[in-house]
Amino acid sequence: MNMNAKTQELTRTTPETAPEIPGRRSFFVYRDLGAKTGSLGKLNAQTMTAIKGMTEPTGWHYHNCDCQFLYILNGWIDMEFETGDKFHLEKGDSLYVPGGMRHNETATSEDMELLEVTLPSNIDTVACEPPI
Repeated sequence: MNMNAKTQELTRTTPETAPEIPGRRSFFVYRDLGAKTGSLGKLNAQTMTAIKGMTEPTGWHYHNCDCQFLYILNGWIDMEFETGDKFHLEKGDSLYVPGGMRHNETATSEDMELLEVTLPSNIDTVACEPPI
């Protein structure tokens, strides 16, 4: 084994040690769960917690990534997709979103919290027109 080569590492966070990080939306608090560091940037896991319920939709957008996986930890979130699907996701629900799929978050409960996992770890958010 090459001792100079970087290898993935075991990482652990707790609610007390998961740092708050900058995020895409000002109405969410984002916390880093350490997967980005442990996986050498191959994937990211973070929680998103509503500061208050959404006051307006995020607007149509997509993410430059391979995929995004959401698991609702608390509360609910409403989302719509370019496919015409509209989901009211509640605690315990999960959603796999292929990279590049246009979507819009339209509402959340005041106590919404979700786990987001993305591949790769760094994703871009691109505003776009609504589907026709």
